Amino acid sequence: MKVAHKVLVGLAVGLLGIQLIPYGRNHTNPPVLAEPAWDSPRTREIFFRACADCHSNQTVWPWYSHIAPISWLIERDVLEGRAKFNVSEWTSVGGEGGEDAAETVQEGSMPPWLYTLTHPRARLSGAEKQAFIRGLMTTFGGEGSTADSEGRGEPEEQEEEHHKEGD
Repeated sequence: MKVAHKVLVGLAVGLLGIQLIPYGRNHTNPPVLAEPAWDSPRTREIFFRACADCHSNQTVWPWYSHIAPISWLIERDVLEGRAKFNVSEWTSVGGEGGEDAAETVQEGSMPPWLYTLTHPRARLSGAEKQAFIRGLMTTFGGEGSTADSEGRGEPEEQEEEHHKEGD
C-alpha cells in the first residue's frame, strides 16, 4: 500500500508541477482579416462546425485546453492548423491550402478522429461530407470544381465524362 500511495502522490505532484509550464496557455484568437467567398452558407456552416477550431482565428478553447499536457497538444494542433490553412486570413488572390481542403476531407484525414471524439458536432454524415467536399471544391477552385481553370462542370459531370473517355 505504501508504494501505491507514493506513486499516486508522485503523479499528483507531477501533474500539478507541469501546470507551471507556460506553453499551451496562449488562447488568443488573432483578428479575422478576411474569409474566402464561400460557395454557400451551408459550406461555411459545416466548415465552422468541423474545421474552424484549428483552421481559423475563431478557435473555441474548451475547458480542458487549459490543463497540461492536453493544452500542449491542443495549442500545437491549432498553431499547425492555422499555419497550413487559415480561412480567417484569406486574401483576394486566395490562401494557402485551399486546393487541398476537399482532398483531405475526401481521404478522411480531416477532421481527425481524435477531434471528432471530443467534438461530436464535427462528425459528418455521408451526405454532409459529400456536400461539404463539393462546396470546398467550388469555394477553393480545387480540381474538378466549377472554378477549375479549364472551366469544367461539377465533379459528377466530370466523372461521367471520364468514364466515357475511358470506354
